[in-house]
Amino acid sequence: MNLPPTALPLFGLLALLVLLLIVAFSSGTEVAMLSVNRYRIRHRAQAGQLSARVLERLLHKPDEWLGANLVILAAASVFASAIATLLAERTGQRYAVPAAGVALTLVVIVFCELTPKIYAASNPEGVALHAAGIYRVLVLVARPALWLTNSMAYGFLGLFGVGRATHPSQALSAEELRTVVTEAAPVIPARHRQMLLSILDLGRITVNDIMIPRQEISGIDLNESWEEILDRLRQTPHTRLPVYEGELDNLIGLLHMKRVARELVRGELTRERLIEIARGRESYFVPEGTPLNVQLAHFQRNRRRFAFVVNEYGDIEGLVTLEDILEEIVGEFTTDPATVTHKDVHVERPGVFIVNASATVRALNRALGWQLPTGGPKTINGLLLEHLETIPDPGTMVRVGAYEFEVLQVADNAIRTVRVRAPAPQLPGAANAASSA
Repeated sequence: MNLPPTALPLFGLLALLVLLLIVAFSSGTEVAMLSVNRYRIRHRAQAGQLSARVLERLLHKPDEWLGANLVILAAASVFASAIATLLAERTGQRYAVPAAGVALTLVVIVFCELTPKIYAASNPEGVALHAAGIYRVLVLVARPALWLTNSMAYGFLGLFGVGRATHPSQALSAEELRTVVTEAAPVIPARHRQMLLSILDLGRITVNDIMIPRQEISGIDLNESWEEILDRLRQTPHTRLPVYEGELDNLIGLLHMKRVARELVRGELTRERLIEIARGRESYFVPEGTPLNVQLAHFQRNRRRFAFVVNEYGDIEGLVTLEDILEEIVGEFTTDPATVTHKDVHVERPGVFIVNASATVRALNRALGWQLPTGGPKTINGLLLEHLETIPDPGTMVRVGAYEFEVLQVADNAIRTVRVRAPAPQLPGAANAASSA
């Protein structure tokens, strides 16, 4: 069948338009499928959405759909250029071919590349989900061509010692998860976001960072008089107390107040009975430097809530509890955060604080938004002793970065209480100054 002469240009223009639409589809969907949130698609697929399941399978093998995309993009581009050239030659004009080349270039850049890519980048999920079914068919149709082209490509790369690459894992590292949680601020409340970040930090924090120092541990010394022991039992706010003889390293056991309360109230408790109850619960020891996530698992597995931290020589360095670890995640839950800044801090006046020197640097940084250095000593006492290199007298002043400390109380070769003058408001350079101190 012979077509009229006027039908050929019309057919050519129609074919050119279809090819340009294919180029636009290929460019836009490629950007969408590379930009789509894989975890959101996985969630939709698990919820039963068919298009999401198809898209997830495609994203799992990117070389297949990218290869199919490349085939149709290359074919459409080449044939579009050829048809544009033929149509220009049929006009018989002198500069028709170069003019057609310039016009085709502008149309491809503006309408087939930039426009679809910008739209796809702004709505990647919708574009990718709608294109998933089409790509599924394209992958099946183009599979023989993909096998041939991939074999040729890998064969050529093999000449240079480049082998087939394995698909990288889609699992996120802890730092990448921190970034995801931080960027999820519009959908996750600030308190929940902080809890998630705290959980991710557990692996970087050790029991030394949160333990109660040895000198702050309350316990029952069997060398004291029985009247002193009874007074301590009646007045203690703690539910568990270590029982020792002479010094803490000579532990007898752990005393649970619940087990002695009734006998204590009746006045029937004796020293022998106290020792018997304490020995009924063996003390639990953990090595210093144990990460909090590991210790949390140990507490759960051993059904313990209370552990002594020991150094390499077996000496007790401090005490860590399950509540201490949980407070690292949820914040202090034994006090009202709206009225109390931190249990070891008293606000004397704006910008001036009275601080228990046994408080950890991390806890103060977290509770007050300070930027004290955390790479060295764990407590304020240790931080100041490191800077002073001697046991100071009350009234001694020392500056650590942007923070000014005044020693108020000293006892048992340790700083007990300090007055801290913190910069207010915090300056951006304060953190660097503190870290370099």
